[in-house]
Amino acid sequence: MQSLQLRQRDYLLRISRAMTARLDLPSLLRLILNSAVEMVGAEVGLLVLRQADGRLAQQAIYGLPPARAAQVAAALREGRDLASLGESGRGLSELSLSLLSAAAGIPLRQVVQMPLRSDEELIGAIYAFRSGGAAFGVNERQVLQSFADQAAIAVRNARLYEQISAEKRRLDAIIENSANGVLILSPDRRVLVMNRALAAMTGWPAEEARGEPCWKVLPLENAVGANLCAAADAPLLPRELDPAGLAQAQASYYVEGDLLRPGGSRLTLGVTYTALYDSEGRLLNIIGNVVDITRFREAEQMKSTFISVISHELKTPVALIKGYAGTLRRPDAAWDRATVADSLAVIEEEADRLNALIDNLLDASRIQAGVFKLELGAVDMARLAGKVVERFRRQTERHTFELDFPADLPLVLADEARLRQVLDNLASNAIKYSPQGGPIRIGGWQEGHDVTIYVADQGIGIPDDEQTRLFESFYRVDSGLRRQTKGTGLGLYLCKAIVEAHSGRIWVRSGQGQGATFFFTLPVYADGFN
Repeated sequence: MQSLQLRQRDYLLRISRAMTARLDLPSLLRLILNSAVEMVGAEVGLLVLRQADGRLAQQAIYGLPPARAAQVAAALREGRDLASLGESGRGLSELSLSLLSAAAGIPLRQVVQMPLRSDEELIGAIYAFRSGGAAFGVNERQVLQSFADQAAIAVRNARLYEQISAEKRRLDAIIENSANGVLILSPDRRVLVMNRALAAMTGWPAEEARGEPCWKVLPLENAVGANLCAAADAPLLPRELDPAGLAQAQASYYVEGDLLRPGGSRLTLGVTYTALYDSEGRLLNIIGNVVDITRFREAEQMKSTFISVISHELKTPVALIKGYAGTLRRPDAAWDRATVADSLAVIEEEADRLNALIDNLLDASRIQAGVFKLELGAVDMARLAGKVVERFRRQTERHTFELDFPADLPLVLADEARLRQVLDNLASNAIKYSPQGGPIRIGGWQEGHDVTIYVADQGIGIPDDEQTRLFESFYRVDSGLRRQTKGTGLGLYLCKAIVEAHSGRIWVRSGQGQGATFFFTLPVYADGFN
């Protein structure tokens, strides 16, 4: 008896070590079944687990060659009363026993079943078979039950591990594929996890960022708020809290700031930091949720710029119109014909300017609403450019205009009124930003199925770092001339929208003090459109 107990203890010790060393459930269940069957001197052993649909599935077989084991597994799947596990020690019906005997190729006569339970739930069973001899005794049943309990613990641990692993995979997928940046920090504010979105924002590969201090990975400039990732003077989080005061502890901290990215571009980020404490009040992690608010900030700035520019651009012509009209209405003055004509000319000019401003605003609204329409037809760009040059020649004495079109330039498929608007804007800008005068050249050439048109000046030019934003609405180049020249910053925005509506593209080549040349393409008018 003592020898049996020592063997059982040795087997259980081996199983316990295996359970702590690995989570390979199939090999662990085979070890448990083999140990149990050898302990009670059985010839065949079977370990089954209940599946989600209620049926039993073989997990381990002892004492049979692979071919016979496969037949037993098939017989098990076909058995009807095997799906109903009874109390400890209950045998199989004669039908089930005969089916398994035939599959095993052994006349099985004695059988004992020990259920596997986890939290009172029946999850499977161990079967031990003999072809003859005495029935299984009480001690043997107790031994089998101890092994069944070990198997139940192994199954429960494996399922808990799989559940935790599935939850981790789900959480990892959510974090990695989140549209916002996610940052998980250690208590000393070093990066543990950084997702794909944040890696794209910062330019740091996630692998390289791991272990780095967060103020190195996320160095916000002009920060406003509680910047937990500041290199100095960062708000301190308590490492420990009274568990009773966890609910009252400050849950999150918010900061906004600018991030200088590799290459020189900037993003404006909003970061919400949340401190995560365990049930004992110890600081576990700091979670950062990072949102790119660059567009929102730009929208706010655009709104402010819109109000400022439009109010200024509207007030100027309205004030001039009102001033000249009021002067002409004075009852105590008798104006000569020349003075009246000059005053009316100013009123008419400012009214035209006011009308053009309103048209530009309406066009910008149509573009944003997606209802910008074109009336396409055949357009002679050389003739259209000539009309534009003729009008602008009367408006400036410092500038000269040159046309540079080949005689065989084909017609383009376009809306002539809209293209006139594009050339007017480009020519007007060439005059504005060439205060010292000089030549302004308008020309074009054919390249494949497109015609390229250009407008070139020898003015102050455009810095490289401003060219990427040149075609944004309400954006004006930051120069001393901006305060001296009239404009809303809508001209180039409308040019881009009009050209792209024609399936063309527009771009600029320029440098500080080197003048600017604007190019745009248009499709050639094909015979099929006649």
